[in-house]
Amino acid sequence: MTIVMYGITNCDTIKKARVWLESHDVAYRFHDYRAEGIEAQRLNGWVGKIGWEKLLNKASTTFRELSEKDKEALDEKKAKTLMLAKPTMIKRPVLEVGERILVGFKPEVYQEAVG
Repeated sequence: MTIVMYGITNCDTIKKARVWLESHDVAYRFHDYRAEGIEAQRLNGWVGKIGWEKLLNKASTTFRELSEKDKEALDEKKAKTLMLAKPTMIKRPVLEVGERILVGFKPEVYQEAVG
């Protein structure tokens, strides 16, 4: 089973999740949004499985710095456009475990998914 973690390297939650995976000998590949971006097809797949509301990080610095016009009347199309343009607005980490999509880091959820 292929496991891929999506995020940015300097995120504290990403660091915790990576330490957890490595300490449990879980092999994974890391995809850095800043360096590699995110493909529309992948984002569409995630949104289809878990919804854009769960993926869009409204607490992120990037989102908070948006104009009020960009923040208002958010819907799926607008949220996906924003996340594709600025992937740092996607909650972190996103972990693909086979067909499962996990958002955020909770050790007990990771244990259940990969343990």
